[in-house]
Amino acid sequence: MATMRDTGPELRRADGGPIRVLVVDDEASLSELLSMALRYEGWDVRTAPDGATAVRIAREHRPDAVVLDVMLPDFDGLEVLRRLRGESPEVPVLFLTARDAVEDRVAGLTAGGDDYVTKPFSLEELVARLRGLLRRSRMTAARQGSELVVGDLVLDEDSHEVRRGDDLIELTATEFELLRYLMRNPKRVLSKAQILDRVWNYDFGGQSNVVELYVSYLRKKIDAGRAPMIHTVRGAGYVLKPAAGG
Repeated sequence: MATMRDTGPELRRADGGPIRVLVVDDEASLSELLSMALRYEGWDVRTAPDGATAVRIAREHRPDAVVLDVMLPDFDGLEVLRRLRGESPEVPVLFLTARDAVEDRVAGLTAGGDDYVTKPFSLEELVARLRGLLRRSRMTAARQGSELVVGDLVLDEDSHEVRRGDDLIELTATEFELLRYLMRNPKRVLSKAQILDRVWNYDFGGQSNVVELYVSYLRKKIDAGRAPMIHTVRGAGYVLKPAAGG
């Protein structure tokens, strides 16, 4: 069971405006309940009962985060996600579903979702998870700037730019947070449990394969065609260190 974190300072958009959230669910009573809870946070909330409406509102509203039901009356949440990411590739998405099978959770994350909540859920937990996603997103303000450097890999916490050598590397919000955690602990072996707790801010049902999935994403972007920096320490976890000879 997750341990609830202190909510911390108020989150706002980088321009100082309220956080914009799009809730996509065909259950009107649930959408209204979620909207009330999120508006209590001071956020600007819009709702959509189906995928087509969600895509249209997202285009107009430009949300900072999306709460997305997997099962919708026209097309499923994975298709909505694909269309949303076509226009806003970095918007954090929290999947909402009645299905609790591990393979469904992983399918949602593999498709590009950033987190997953299974019905029934507590509003407190959902809001906490959403706040965690927003903190990891570059679209929220109040971030202390600094540059992390490990070998030829540079991560700018202000601009969210990541470079390896002369190459600019595009990362999602979750990939960025995972890399930042690894770079803040260079040459230190981090267990899957530590990564789950730090990057996802809760125990993801003990599903360490979520960590494996995102480490594989990072490797494809950071290490592809280059001397590797991210290493697996069997039975222990992962470590990031300068490339040999770097």
